[in-house]
Amino acid sequence: MLNAIKIAGHRRVIGSVGWRSFKRCLNTNNPSEINNQYLNRKRSSFSAGQPLFETRPELLKPGELTPGITALEYFNRRVKLATRLPAKSCAIIAGAQVKYASGPVFYAFQQNNDLFYLTGWNEPDSVMILEKPSDNIDDVIFHLVVPPKDAFSEQWEGERTGTEGACEIFNADESTDTRQSSVYISKIINRNDHIYFDRPQDKIDSSAEAFFRSFFSVSHSPASADTITDAIKNSGKKYVRKLKSIIADMRSIKSPAEIRVMRRAGQISGRAYNQAYARRFRNERTLHSFLDYKFVSGGCDKSAYIPVVASGSNSLCIHYTRNDDVMYDDEMVLVDASGSLGGYCTDISRTWPVNGTFSPAQRDLYEAVLNVQRKCIELCKASGLYSLHDIHEKSIAFFKEELKNVGLPASQNSDVSKIYPHYIGHNLGLDVHDVPQISRYAPLQEGQVITIEPGIYIPDDPKYPPYFRNIGIRIEDDIAVGADGYTNLTVEAAKEIVDIENIAQNGVTSKFEDDVVAPLKYSS
Repeated sequence: MLNAIKIAGHRRVIGSVGWRSFKRCLNTNNPSEINNQYLNRKRSSFSAGQPLFETRPELLKPGELTPGITALEYFNRRVKLATRLPAKSCAIIAGAQVKYASGPVFYAFQQNNDLFYLTGWNEPDSVMILEKPSDNIDDVIFHLVVPPKDAFSEQWEGERTGTEGACEIFNADESTDTRQSSVYISKIINRNDHIYFDRPQDKIDSSAEAFFRSFFSVSHSPASADTITDAIKNSGKKYVRKLKSIIADMRSIKSPAEIRVMRRAGQISGRAYNQAYARRFRNERTLHSFLDYKFVSGGCDKSAYIPVVASGSNSLCIHYTRNDDVMYDDEMVLVDASGSLGGYCTDISRTWPVNGTFSPAQRDLYEAVLNVQRKCIELCKASGLYSLHDIHEKSIAFFKEELKNVGLPASQNSDVSKIYPHYIGHNLGLDVHDVPQISRYAPLQEGQVITIEPGIYIPDDPKYPPYFRNIGIRIEDDIAVGADGYTNLTVEAAKEIVDIENIAQNGVTSKFEDDVVAPLKYSS
């Protein structure tokens, strides 16, 4: 555990909690020594709106605010952002709200990932403000505006961390509850010259003018603001700077801790695929459910996205998510599914024969796609100075060669694009398609994590040999770019033909974790 420290004028960053909780941690047993009989649960003396080491020692280790990421790392991210801001500035990030499908039926909560990246805070209806009054980094103030503790609401909606917890646990220098947010945020805006804020882009209400009206202000005075946008407008500040591109630049390069979390999630997800090869599924929905279960039982929090489980001609649809068809033994199934851990996503695609054995045509086309992927992955090193777009252009050239070898000549780029219609990959991190603000044309950098996912989709068209028609194949791995090499974060998911067929015939012989309780190990 970290010693008590004072850094850059901020509150103490001590493990995953504040000073008071630090003293409690001194008497906490090591998580590995938790009573294996699961009797007489010891309840924490306080409650919070998200997992903490003291309330969920099976999920976090001492010092962590979220799985694998320490309070100190979150602090350092805020310091890094502050160094990029001028004096007399404030950066405001509006958190997400709970979304409703219909009536009281809500979707799983998804935090604004820029706010999560800088704070680890994962509760709705919150605002983070980083204020830099002067050029002295010691003067930077970290504010959190959060829902108040409320017994009635918490009985129905779950526990909240509240303003005291925002300071004690998440190391905010100042915190207030959302009932005071209008006046509180307006004061901060008025005393600063440079405002950084990105208006929330709500796909339901793209104007975002209604954002936060449900909780932002309880004041009915004429000077009150209903939204952050109103507060900025009322301040008379005419020039508002964009913040998202600054944070995207930070998020695009992963720390060793972030890569360890993504590596662990990739390992869990890859092993789930191997277990799927070993079974015979008759329904897409059953395979979908099986992978969902295995991701979570192996230690992930959830699936990173709605899976694609596409058998036969369904695989020709890139984002097929109905997953409601019967699987036939003479077809292949294309699966794009993976787990998420601590907010960090993985992204895996594999394609295999439903009956476990590749036909000659399936084998030829699959090997062509796999060869393209192998060649592209070898380019994922910073010293090569390749951009993601360079690798995509290379993938087209590689496909021309491979398709010619299997009797599918494609001499023009337009011919290839008809059966290879998507890009070679994308950045990966807290979002599946992470930091889209980062240019595809910039050379890859050490610490960047990208996907490499070539695919071929042969339609039911007389111009193609009948034995290739209605076959879609995509093979995708997550690659951490190194200085002179790379790390495949999803290497556990078998993709060689001999390995897939061997697993399908003989089952999974290696041990795998199931119904995980103890804290996860993040070693590479």
